[in-house]
Amino acid sequence: MASGYSAKEEDEEEEGRPGGMKSRRPDNTAFRQQRLPAWQPVLTAGSVLPAFLLIGLLFIPVGIGLFVTSNNINEFQIDYTGTDMSSPCFNCSHSFSWNSSRPCTCSLPFYLEQPFESNVFVYYGLSNFYQNHRRYVKSRDDSQLNGNLDSLKSPSKECEPYAHSDHKPTAPCGAIANSMFNDTLDLFFIDPTAPGSRSAHQEGHRLVDGQARQVQEPGRKQPQPDLGLPGVNNLASTSGECTSKPVNWHKPVYELDSDPENNGFINEDFIVWMRTAALPTFRKLYRIIQKKRQPDYPVRSFDGRKRMILSTISWMGGKNPFLGVAYITVGAVCFFLGVVLLIIHHKYGSRNNSADIPN
Repeated sequence: MASGYSAKEEDEEEEGRPGGMKSRRPDNTAFRQQRLPAWQPVLTAGSVLPAFLLIGLLFIPVGIGLFVTSNNINEFQIDYTGTDMSSPCFNCSHSFSWNSSRPCTCSLPFYLEQPFESNVFVYYGLSNFYQNHRRYVKSRDDSQLNGNLDSLKSPSKECEPYAHSDHKPTAPCGAIANSMFNDTLDLFFIDPTAPGSRSAHQEGHRLVDGQARQVQEPGRKQPQPDLGLPGVNNLASTSGECTSKPVNWHKPVYELDSDPENNGFINEDFIVWMRTAALPTFRKLYRIIQKKRQPDYPVRSFDGRKRMILSTISWMGGKNPFLGVAYITVGAVCFFLGVVLLIIHHKYGSRNNSADIPN
């Protein structure tokens, strides 16, 4: 039995209440009474089946293209954690810690079975290192990194407990800067046809903003951008006496590089490290240098691993098959569901339409 609703009857009912009591019923408006116009799609076989099949036919070719492109990228990884006793880096892994002052050097020979054409990018990778921890991400002072001299003397409270060291303010402060990756990766080429081993020396790729500079020719200086930050000499003179280096650093920030245009807070290795990763297994761009390894970064304390990656790139970036696999999976699932629903509709749809509804 249908019943109607009248706003006039509601108003008369409220006026007739004793003592002028107000009703708790919401106001008689379209919004309060949920009478706003709405669009609700009616899902039918004619609209759902073509959508599933179309998504499947579009996503599967795109996913195959992305997957093939990713597999065509040459990549070579070298794990030099040194957990195995047969590894040349085993002694460095077990004898080196955060407080070690003497560097440890190990060498790992390797052979590239495929030629790496065009530009080759060198990454360093870490595993089981959680840079996405909330307190770790906040442990920095952006004013100090921007060159504010007052922040050099009074670091932010977010940097605690890495804001002060040796009764002096730390520059740069915070857990991110304190755990900066400091391994030195060198690359040497050994010519098998030469009577003796020789090395090919090249200037390194300095990576910043996710892009690599061109290889510098010997004796040619690469132009540097003006970032508006205090120079290295100014940084050393203003903070050298009143600040201290981070606890795990072997040298102060104004001695990160011999090049004054790549020193201090504008050091590119430092800038890349300060951009925290979202996942515990990550890689960061390094450079192209000579192949000799000085592993100063300990990973045993957090049960992690470290590696060096040589990789080329394509129009879609570095090697990452996840996007292609995701497209193929979504496309295959949609296409499969479309076929299944099409069979069900073809088999049972006409029967439901012709069935008589009993009185």
